[in-house]
Amino acid sequence: MRFQVKASPAVNFGSYSEADVTFLLKDISAFVEEQDNDFRERAIQGGRHYSEMLPIEYEPKEEYMNLFYSSLEKEKLKLAYGIAILSEKILKAKGKRLVLVSLARAGTPIGILIKRYIKYAYDLDLPHYTISIIKDKGIDENAIKYILEEHHKSAIQFIDGWTGKGTIKAVLHEALLDFYNKYGIKLCDSLAVLADPAGIAQLYGLREDFLIPSACLNSTVSGLVSRTMVRGDIINKEDFHGAKYYKGLEKADVSNIFLHKISENFQEVSIAAKNALIDWTSDDVQNLGVKDIAMIKKLYSIDNENFIKPGIGETTRVLLRRVPYKIIVRDKTAAKIKHIVLLAKDKGVPVEEAALKVYNCVGIIKNLKEL
Repeated sequence: MRFQVKASPAVNFGSYSEADVTFLLKDISAFVEEQDNDFRERAIQGGRHYSEMLPIEYEPKEEYMNLFYSSLEKEKLKLAYGIAILSEKILKAKGKRLVLVSLARAGTPIGILIKRYIKYAYDLDLPHYTISIIKDKGIDENAIKYILEEHHKSAIQFIDGWTGKGTIKAVLHEALLDFYNKYGIKLCDSLAVLADPAGIAQLYGLREDFLIPSACLNSTVSGLVSRTMVRGDIINKEDFHGAKYYKGLEKADVSNIFLHKISENFQEVSIAAKNALIDWTSDDVQNLGVKDIAMIKKLYSIDNENFIKPGIGETTRVLLRRVPYKIIVRDKTAAKIKHIVLLAKDKGVPVEEAALKVYNCVGIIKNLKEL
């Protein structure tokens, strides 16, 4: 099937090089003003969809940025190895006739690093796109159609940063099933992530809940691009989903510093990654985080699982753009959650220890209807 896609990629959008990624997003910078977290949380819990609003971008203090740089320096070799492992698995699973498709926004820096690793290790310059996927609204079908038009003989690999409860993986599965029912085109729903503590991704770099420095920040480590939006007054039927370019934050942007610090280590990790995967055929889905979620629900009498956001990446998001109730950690003194403790202190959010088995921390969103 051939599609007539009228939307086109955003031009000069974000702070990444066009050689690294093409954003299949509509630039809505001129049409959207951010709302504070309390306003957004009340609206979301009142029934408004989160994708209709943007949060005010958190401007980190010097101590927090110093932590970002120190964690990046400390973890860069581990991150490079995880990227190498993930990249090698993707090539083994999908072959070299391949399109990388990152899920905005956390997937974008990971997708760029995978693209760079494959270029370094195999001299293969794969096309790489960022598209939107939104809980309850699915994947951007216009973006998928565009990719199929441009690369109709290539396999697609979807990429994200990490797994929490597995919500996005489930949304991706349902969205591609819906796409098949509409258009008769079956796309592989395998999701590749750098960190898979939940044990639910089909392809992963490292199966542990560790600090990915890109989770510490929002747009300033994601090409100065906002999270994606779908709202009827600014996104037409023929448009891609929308996002904002935070051009005013250019002085604070560390997106390309993050990429450089990791990709400069590819030579050191490449051989080890290839050797580790000589006999690899596939990854097992193990659903490791279920018991931690059940324990938190029982311990804090939480009926709505949507209020529970497990893992370092998701807990960071709770602190940066939601209204937190509590942060639950395995060990308050652990170095890998130091930025969580700093953020919680900055925002006056209590941090408590509990016997987590899989995740290092869990963010709990405040139920504003009970106040």
